[in-house]
Amino acid sequence: MTSADFAMISAWQSHPHVREWWDSDEPGTNRELEDGRVERWIVSFSERPFAYIQDYTVHGWKDHHFFSLPPGSRGIDQFIGEPDMVGRGHGPAFISEHLKKVFAAGAPVVATDPHPDNARAIAAYKKAGFSAFGAARQTPWGLILPMKISR
Repeated sequence: MTSADFAMISAWQSHPHVREWWDSDEPGTNRELEDGRVERWIVSFSERPFAYIQDYTVHGWKDHHFFSLPPGSRGIDQFIGEPDMVGRGHGPAFISEHLKKVFAAGAPVVATDPHPDNARAIAAYKKAGFSAFGAARQTPWGLILPMKISR
């Protein structure tokens, strides 16, 4: 992802299916792109950009709810921005592909934290191999269902 993608990301975040679960306007500044704790990508299918995914060091914030995971663990967040690409199996597919890259780079565990009511995201993560570890809980970033997958 580069700053040239900001307008596209903003347009995606304006869609109701994204806004319902992704209430942030991040990433939206060059400063955010320069944050070394987070890696960001635009996902394309047949050369058409349609989704956003990020992974981050869970140890980059001392109050992060995944801070207790092993050293080198990563967290991920993602959304499909293009409405016509939702519900077609793309989420589990690009999440699985991204996991290969993150595990190849040495991460022992990858965690994610969908809202417990976000059934579509939870199903996509389960199809990609994630499982819940612990009950839903409130965090500084909102209500989450902790999920993880190990290498």
